[in-house]
Amino acid sequence: MKLAEFFHPKLLDTLRGYNRQLFVSDLTAGVTVGIVALPLAIAFAIASGVKPEAGIFTTIIAGFIISALGGSRVQIGGPTGAFIVIVYGIVMQYGLANLFICTIMSGIMLLLMGLFKLGSLIKLIPHPLVIGFTNGIAVLIMLSEVKDFLGLKMDSVPAEFSHKLNALYQALPSFDLTSIVLATLTMLLILFYPKNWARHIPSLIVALVLGTVIVALIDLPVETISTRFGGIPQGLPAFEMPEFTFATVRYLFSPALTIALLGAIESLLSATVADGMIDDKHDPNQELVAQGFANIVCPFFGGIPATGAIARTATSVRAGANSPVAGMVHAITLLLIILIAAPLAKHIPLATLAAILMVVAINMGEWEAFTTLKKYPASDSAVMLISFMLTVVFDITVAVEIGMVLAVLFFIRRITDLTHVSVAQELPHHDDSEMPLARKAVPKGVMIYRVFGALFFGAADKLETILRQQQNEPDVLILKMDEVISMDASALHTLTSMQRKLRKNGKYLVLCGAHTQPYFMMHQAGFFGEMGSDNVTADLDSALRRATKLLEEKKLTQE
Repeated sequence: MKLAEFFHPKLLDTLRGYNRQLFVSDLTAGVTVGIVALPLAIAFAIASGVKPEAGIFTTIIAGFIISALGGSRVQIGGPTGAFIVIVYGIVMQYGLANLFICTIMSGIMLLLMGLFKLGSLIKLIPHPLVIGFTNGIAVLIMLSEVKDFLGLKMDSVPAEFSHKLNALYQALPSFDLTSIVLATLTMLLILFYPKNWARHIPSLIVALVLGTVIVALIDLPVETISTRFGGIPQGLPAFEMPEFTFATVRYLFSPALTIALLGAIESLLSATVADGMIDDKHDPNQELVAQGFANIVCPFFGGIPATGAIARTATSVRAGANSPVAGMVHAITLLLIILIAAPLAKHIPLATLAAILMVVAINMGEWEAFTTLKKYPASDSAVMLISFMLTVVFDITVAVEIGMVLAVLFFIRRITDLTHVSVAQELPHHDDSEMPLARKAVPKGVMIYRVFGALFFGAADKLETILRQQQNEPDVLILKMDEVISMDASALHTLTSMQRKLRKNGKYLVLCGAHTQPYFMMHQAGFFGEMGSDNVTADLDSALRRATKLLEEKKLTQE
């Protein structure tokens, strides 16, 4: 088996025919999104409960790996707002060292998902569930930034929702008016920044620079990166080996799986959005492989979970990105900024970063979905609302687990409702024989069941139910299966039970018109051999002739 079937980065394809003009365009886009990524990397790290340099190093390392090895032409990788709540919760509950182990484990999971071609399965996660937990994460991000937005005097914000609300309420009297004014002005600047200006200078950079300059020049008494963290180191991170034990790995499996699933969902969603912007098709499995490598490598250098970033990817495309080179340039740009200008970052006010994250959270949520709930089926609305509330009140792990179970149950119910089993004594003739279109008379003692839809465990009992409702059991039961799209083992078990019951009572079961999947399933299970291959027919004409013959044979034996 060829390596290309498992590992074929998009970079290899895009470099064919690559020229100077494309490189200049990618260079411009990469530098632009690299500058935009700086405040986000710092803000995401601080909000996640880690030092600001962790976000920067993650953006540099993961951003380069995801672009170089990924399955999308223009995907930009790094820490994202969706991970803030998860990472903060892991740091609070398990500690920073275990966060690194969690991230490595999630990287291995993502790598395996990609190698085993599970990328397309991730897209089967229901959209209402994604909307629900995404909006829930957005609410939690806003809550987590209330402390720095208002300048509250408190050591940390608890991870649990109820404790968080109580702690924020208790700290409200300690608000700082200067922080509030600075954060509010920053937020208004970003929200109402002229769109034609944004093409040349991103609003986040303007807000960050203005806030930093004002604090540095006027010496405003607000908390900054310097006062809380002592600044950002100027240089490359050191390699550190996390300590693995089997007990720790087992203990951290659940949060690691949450990181992997959320990372897969967000990265493939981002890649899909990018496809629409550049008229291309990404490779979901290769994208997961790249995400896996990035999350395996980052923790060894103090990094946090990374995934595809929708907003930064869109920014890169609008700036002219054509290939993964733009994402690689974005990582190199941020590296150069840190090597040259890291000392200046110590003046960045936390109130400004809080305002930036507030805007990120606002843009992240699909709030219009709440106003259009009546347009959705009740089951979809229930999944969305329940996953939203569970994310906010408990955590995203609980929300995804319960949300998926509910979505599956609602789907089973929906498909079950679409499956119908009905009795017909006369059926219209639809066969491709030479007989004219006419109504067929059904011999006495013969009953025809018409089955429509998917015959599976959720609907299999409908066969037995309708048979029990008949006052007199037929001598020959014809099961018309030309409208059965699929069946499973539960349906086959029900058919087997019906056939044995009929045979025990001296009756017969005849099947007609089974499609490929049901036909081969019954054949491989030996069901045709048990019921008699002569009782399996291609169409209703043949089934009626077989039923007539069975009735005649039964009459002769009785005589």
